Amino acid sequence: MNEVIAPPTPTWSTWRDLGRVITYPRHLKRAVTVAVIVGTVFFGMNQLGLVLAGHATPIIWFKSALTYLTPFCVSNIGVVSVTRRPRQDREGG
Repeated sequence: MNEVIAPPTPTWSTWRDLGRVITYPRHLKRAVTVAVIVGTVFFGMNQLGLVLAGHATPIIWFKSALTYLTPFCVSNIGVVSVTRRPRQDREGG
């Protein structure tokens, strides 16, 4: 049998390691999915009426971007909090 073994999920112990954790394909896909779903629901509730009525100003478009960016960041905060290596692991014991 040929079993495919997935690479280990990256962890971090220094701020420089965070980029590798956040851009790990599985984490990135999940964060983008959350942002699209949650952002679209919030956009529909909060901004869609103004956009459809033709009253979208630059501030409305800025708020719309934040509507998608916020769940993306929250999802990444969850990933970062779960993948942090404790201090004793970083120092070898």
